[in-house]
Amino acid sequence: MTYVQQPAGDNHPVRLGLIGAGWIGAFHAESVARRIPNARLDAIADPALPAAEALAGKLGVARITADPADVIADPDIHAVLVASPARFHSGLIAAAARAGKDVFCEKPGGRTVEELDEALAAADAAGVNVQFGFNRRFAADFAAARRLIDDGAVGTPQLLRSLTRDPGTAAGISSPERIVPGTIFLETLIHDFDTLNWLNPGAVPVKVHAVADALVAPEAKAGGLLDTAVVTVTYSNGAIAVAEANFNALYGYDVRGEVFGSAGMVAAGGPRASSAVSYTAAGIASDTVRLNIDLFHDAYTNELAHFVDGVAARRAGRAAGGTAVPRGIDARNALAVALAAIRSHETGLPVDVSAVAHLQAAEPGLQLTGPHLTGPGA
Repeated sequence: MTYVQQPAGDNHPVRLGLIGAGWIGAFHAESVARRIPNARLDAIADPALPAAEALAGKLGVARITADPADVIADPDIHAVLVASPARFHSGLIAAAARAGKDVFCEKPGGRTVEELDEALAAADAAGVNVQFGFNRRFAADFAAARRLIDDGAVGTPQLLRSLTRDPGTAAGISSPERIVPGTIFLETLIHDFDTLNWLNPGAVPVKVHAVADALVAPEAKAGGLLDTAVVTVTYSNGAIAVAEANFNALYGYDVRGEVFGSAGMVAAGGPRASSAVSYTAAGIASDTVRLNIDLFHDAYTNELAHFVDGVAARRAGRAAGGTAVPRGIDARNALAVALAAIRSHETGLPVDVSAVAHLQAAEPGLQLTGPHLTGPGA
């Protein structure tokens, strides 16, 4: 038999290095190893070397190191996944960019706008992709809500809401003293701030007012813990948004978004594990999700798949297609709101976002047309 020669396909995997083998880093590593066929995890770095060893052993990764610089300098690594503590994010983005590597980074992109700007400038100079881990954009229900907004289903956005209630227990927060001050704004609500920005396209946040307290673990408040917060955000198009968070929802992991406008409303999210509901003598009940990697399992995978596709496209010299991913401007806009919220909480006063940073809209505003749009502002 004689084989018919076919052109070789461009199917070389994107080779990734992971920095940070903690909770979310380990899940990202598993996604790459088991659910993203055009990617390969080649190296893991974590100063806690036993964590890197355990993860590498589980996934069959040959190379581990305690020094992230080893992964960044490795010429065989095409891109890095940054899942380290937040205080290292901007420095790692900049270092990877200077080494010519694309970067996927968990939120926030930095602790200050200035350090994030420096990292983004390094990425721009190197011409590499930087994508941030705002996973809600890749959840099916949130993505559907955004499409409805784009199609004019809500008309002009007027009221927006986003909430995050982390799963908890009757015992309360475990080791609340270990939670870094500012976490509720910089690492929890920053997801909500990005969601609100994304669901109100073309607008930028202009004023922020935050109220926060330690209501779950009041004994830890003296150490800087805030476990409950409500933030009001006013936008340049006049829309008013509310973001809220709490660290101890006994009923499960609850993430929701809502946009109300001149023509209607869209909503997404919720804690239910499935659409199955039981109706018994004990009442009406349904199972709820308890972990972020369960509620957003597919979203976490989808965001990495889009990142990998973008890396492959850049390496092949072609434009990336598909869904627009959260870039530096999105990370910067969400971070500015978080920092304004911290300042508002500290002063008890509303804060102009312009006092933190000058912001630009990440995308064009809505172009509302069609006979189905009615009412003021449509």
